[in-house]
Amino acid sequence: MKKIMPHKLSRAILLTLTLSAPAFITGCDGNNEKPAVQAADSTSAGAVKNTSVQKTSGTENQAGKEAEKSSSEQAAVPEKRTIKIAYLPITHAVPGMELADISQKKDLGFDVELIRFSSWTDLIDALNAGKVDAAFSLVELIMKAKEQGVDVSLAALAHHDGNVVVIGNNYTSMADIKGKTFAIPHRQSTHYILLNDALAKEGLTIDDIKITEMAPPEMPAALASNQIAGYCVAEPFGARAVSLNLGKVLYQSHELWPDSVCCGLALNNKFLAEHPELAQKLVDAVKEAGAHLDADHEHSIEILTRNLNAPKEILELSLKWISFSNLDITREQYESLKEKVVKYGLSENPPAYEDIVINVK
Repeated sequence: MKKIMPHKLSRAILLTLTLSAPAFITGCDGNNEKPAVQAADSTSAGAVKNTSVQKTSGTENQAGKEAEKSSSEQAAVPEKRTIKIAYLPITHAVPGMELADISQKKDLGFDVELIRFSSWTDLIDALNAGKVDAAFSLVELIMKAKEQGVDVSLAALAHHDGNVVVIGNNYTSMADIKGKTFAIPHRQSTHYILLNDALAKEGLTIDDIKITEMAPPEMPAALASNQIAGYCVAEPFGARAVSLNLGKVLYQSHELWPDSVCCGLALNNKFLAEHPELAQKLVDAVKEAGAHLDADHEHSIEILTRNLNAPKEILELSLKWISFSNLDITREQYESLKEKVVKYGLSENPPAYEDIVINVK
């Protein structure tokens, strides 16, 4: 598949897209990590509070010894570990953004450092190499890494649904885009699977269209310039096209694949082996963060606005298509995904559920 760049648009459309698009800044390159989001407060976990030593009946020498003992005990308390979590600035990673927000307000037993990436390839390479401890990643990429012998695991889902198939306003069906170009962010993705499902629904196959891999922020502009006829992607880029009247939603993900699996929380197994209790705390905290997002809509909008730099009306629409509660990965969900990655040629031998999905307790 080729990668293409959007053509020049009119100044009005280009200005609108440029000002409203989230800043996709690589927070970590191939050699040196550069967090794009500030890490949470790194004060020591469980540090003993300084208390004065009262002299009730002992000598000053005894009081001094007790003070030295207290100081020694404090020094023995290990510093709170910072967990490095990779993500792309999309709605599928919002539980991680919420987790970072929570970690600055209460003690989770660890600090959070979110490291922003601009591409799935760079993100998965960082996880595989152990440059980050965890990542919100396309599950298909984790499956492929595991299949190739990389020591990673899936610990939780990141969301439910939240993908859309968008086509240009001058089309009404997938049949209308036969022979035309359709964009996805990565071949190893649920977006590729949903595209296949949408085509099959209308009696077509992947051979009936041209596919290009494209960075999500570029897709609305490419659609506006007629460089592509449609795309399937995570939010808020589907909602952006709809809000700017550049295209329309042909299918929501649940209409093609109910309760589809897309992104999940992946762990580097070296981190898991060395810090099992910390990994458990992380997974539990991510699940709690997801539940909190669904329970407090206005707070979800606040978190999205702060991290995705998109207008409220776009984020409101995006949240209608996604949920974040109940983030356990069930065997039924995984088996459904496994069947589809084989059916559509993404893998010949995907890992078994018990080999990749892990309960860290």
